[in-house]
Amino acid sequence: MSLKKVLLLKLLGLSLGAIVSVSAYAADPVIEASADVAVPKESMFQAGRSYIARVSDRLADTVTGKSEELINRAMEVIGVRYRWDTELPQSGLDGSSFVGYVFKDKLGFLLPRKSTQMSRVGKPITREELQPGDLVFFNTMRLTFSHVGIYVGDNKFIHSPSKGTNVRVDDLGSLYWDKRFDGARRLDGSDNLNDSERQELLNEVKNLKRKSRSL
Repeated sequence: MSLKKVLLLKLLGLSLGAIVSVSAYAADPVIEASADVAVPKESMFQAGRSYIARVSDRLADTVTGKSEELINRAMEVIGVRYRWDTELPQSGLDGSSFVGYVFKDKLGFLLPRKSTQMSRVGKPITREELQPGDLVFFNTMRLTFSHVGIYVGDNKFIHSPSKGTNVRVDDLGSLYWDKRFDGARRLDGSDNLNDSERQELLNEVKNLKRKSRSL
């Protein structure tokens, strides 16, 4: 069985319940709409927003309680080459896909695909407040939040830097990264995603469920 299928199966079995059917988004899980009754698009979308919030709440506790496991999993990926727009270590990982892979593989939580979108998940924290498991962001392309990594403690972070490099640990205090530090976020169950970004995340959840049916 391929690693991708194994990851999907693992994701489906985690207690976070990140893979659910559209009907599971309903505000009242006991009452189901009749097949002949059209569910208002807005109400379904609002229910989806509520679902994301509920999963994020659980994630906050999980990150707090399992930050060491999360960091250990990230460390296991050290040495994987950088490759743009891929999702699995066998192919390589870019900056945001590395972070997304670690959180999905270890916690079963689906983060937005782009670093700019990740920068709107959770609450902003100062550099002095950083704890292992927090996300750190950098301006590496003259664009805010264009790169992301995972803080591991002791002023260090792990990330997939750029083309021609591998996943590695770097120091926030180094001249290059200190100059480009763009802020940090702690996943606390809140987000500032806009409607289209939140819908994109919900669509990804549904896509993963459809893929699982072919396993």
